[in-house]
Amino acid sequence: MNNKSDLLKQLTIERESVNPAPSGGASATKLMLLIAIGALLGAAIVWFLMPQTNTENQPVAATAKPVTKTALPAAVTSNKSLENDAVLNASGYITARRMATVSAEIMGLITDVRVEEGMTVEQGQILATLDDAIARSNLDFARAQIDVLTARKESAEANLAEAKLNLQRVTENGYSSEADITRSTTDVKNQSASLKGLEADIKVARIEVQRQQERFDDHTIRAPFAGVVIGKNAQPGEIVAPTSAGGGFTRTGICTIVDMDSLEIEVDVNESFIGRVQPGQKVEATLEAYPDWKIPATVIAIIPTADRAKATVRVRIGIDQKDSRILPDMGVKVAFLKE
Repeated sequence: MNNKSDLLKQLTIERESVNPAPSGGASATKLMLLIAIGALLGAAIVWFLMPQTNTENQPVAATAKPVTKTALPAAVTSNKSLENDAVLNASGYITARRMATVSAEIMGLITDVRVEEGMTVEQGQILATLDDAIARSNLDFARAQIDVLTARKESAEANLAEAKLNLQRVTENGYSSEADITRSTTDVKNQSASLKGLEADIKVARIEVQRQQERFDDHTIRAPFAGVVIGKNAQPGEIVAPTSAGGGFTRTGICTIVDMDSLEIEVDVNESFIGRVQPGQKVEATLEAYPDWKIPATVIAIIPTADRAKATVRVRIGIDQKDSRILPDMGVKVAFLKE
């Protein structure tokens, strides 16, 4: 009787088993029998359709029940932890405050590139060199000009000394004419003016040497600060320029350097919750690459402008614990802790 389908089959009437009854009283008996059978069938159908607790479903319910009990405490514990420690959660990225694509100040042909991706460089270290043949020639010419002018200056100094001596002689001998004295005096003045002119020319020549030296130094590209090379953008034989020259063979940068000591976190906080964030507030950061590593951090500043499209405010967070595993553009989740 536990199987409803079997019960319904037992209540089914086999047409072959019902013998034709004689007319008269037998017809009334047959009618009563059919009514009774119909009532039993109706009761069976109602009983079959009513929701009842079936012993076959009990194991399934018993199996699902422990799963619900096991998952619930974990969620409750996690929520309690967030409520006790954090006032706001957000996500963002690791950014570098000092990152530069190093280029040349002049256009030139690259002759050597001395860096590769991942290299650590110091401030002032040579990254690449350009063809400096013309610049070296100009510098040598400017230096030679100083040598020529210096020699002329020495000659002018000697001439001036001789002119002064001659003036002294014609003045002291007592028999020189006024014309001789005037001529000697004029000669001294001319030699003195010539010497001053040469001294001025030497100053100009030295400025030109300095300019040519700077021009020559521009052919050596150096690191502007200490950091790590994260991208190499040029190769020997290519042309580099401060700005794009419109051709596909002209590079605008040699390499990209990041100062790893300048890494920090930037997150966008919904403007509705920005009141929960304050400068100096402690933060717990978690890199997506290292979900079990908690990094202490501190809010540096709240950028005083909002993004109208996203309705967010950017927050800068300083990393208190520097580590080589922290890399630019890594995804990070942060929890702003209670004061």
